This record gives sequence, C-alpha cells and structure tokens, in this order.
Amino acid sequence: MNKEIELQDLGLKDYKQTWDYQEELFKAIVDTKIKNRREEAGLETKNYFLFVEHPHVYTLGKSGDFSNLLVSEEQLKEKNAVFYKVNRGGDITYHGPGQIVGYPILDLENFFTDIHKYLRFLEEMVILTLADYGLKAERSPGETGVWLDVGTPFARKICAMGVRASRWVTMHGFALNVNANLGYFDLMIPCGIRGKAVTSLNVELGKKTVDEVEVKEKLLKHFSNLFEAEFYNL
Repeated sequence: MNKEIELQDLGLKDYKQTWDYQEELFKAIVDTKIKNRREEAGLETKNYFLFVEHPHVYTLGKSGDFSNLLVSEEQLKEKNAVFYKVNRGGDITYHGPGQIVGYPILDLENFFTDIHKYLRFLEEMVILTLADYGLKAERSPGETGVWLDVGTPFARKICAMGVRASRWVTMHGFALNVNANLGYFDLMIPCGIRGKAVTSLNVELGKKTVDEVEVKEKLLKHFSNLFEAEFYNL
C-alpha cells in the first residue's frame, strides 16, 4: 500500500482547467487499478493532494438544485463569476480568492475503504486546524462540512465539502474560507441550506488577513497524521 502523496500547489487556477486536471489524475489511477485487476500487474497506484485558489465560481453538485443560485448569468458576469454543474456530491458551493481549496485524489485502498470515514477525516483535519487558532469548530448533524456554534442561532459554516469516488479513488474535496469575500455567498443558498450563515477565518479572528501558507501547513500536518501518510513534492 502506497501511503505517499504527491503535493501540488497550483496557485490561482481556473476551475474548469483544474477540474480537467483532476479528471486526468483520477483516470490514471483508475486505469492502473483496472490493469492490476485484469493482468495482475502489481503496479503501485499514486496519490495526489492539490491545493488551489479559484477565480470567482459557483459549482452545483449532481444532486443539487439549480434554484439555489439566486442570480442570473448576466448578474454573474457583472460579478466576474462563472457557473459549472459538476460530478461531485453536495449542492451549490462558491469558490474564490481568499479560500483554500484542497483536492485529495487518493486511492483509498492505500489507506482504508470507507467513504464515510474519509469525509469524517477531512472534516477532522479542518476542525484540528481551526483549533490551532483557538476556534471550536465541529460537525453539524446531517450537514457535511465544518461549522461554528452548531445548535445555536449563530451557527455558521466555515468549510464546505463535496467529493466523488469511484473504484475507491477520490476527487474534489474541501473549501476552507480563510480570507474570503463573504459577499459572494449572498448570491446563493450555501449547500442548499437556508437560514445558515457563512464565515471566514479572518473574520473569526478579527484580522484583516490570515497567513494562508501557515494554514496550509497546519492542514497538511493534520491530514498526514490522520491518514498516516507522507507528503512529497516533485
């Protein structure tokens, strides 16, 4: 079992280009698994972890409701934003500058074959990272992602998640608001959940900006511990 993960930080990159790149890596892993099954080739499958920041974009999961996008295409253009319907789980999500997006593309057979556990580990990685900043984050029953003040009138989401898995290979992932412009969330019903607010790490800490490089380092540390994995850069 290969527990090494190639880390790639793509910087600011168009959503569709990144999605296509994810599909390319995903397909290569699946193809290797198919070859191993058919030919008993014994080839090692790779794992990847992509960090990226997207220009303003709204994405709708395969089970999502288009009516959760509250503006027209013309209004999106005015906001320099685009829209895509995608093949992950979940409803509507926003990505934009000031948000750390992570796409683990893993062969879970290198780690464990449990999608529920995989999602809980992603949430735990974020919960532990926010704890490093003195914030008590938690899960909200029945609602994937990471929240603050769950069960109160002040509940607010700080990290959205949506994944796809096939043959135990994952893609898509999480989006953590660090220095995000929260005004863009007003153009949708986040994750299709009405009446819940959205927040960002800089807002919670009362800072103009938070060091995103430091946040990434903390996320990787907790991911590595949870998955018992090692990261490397080419």
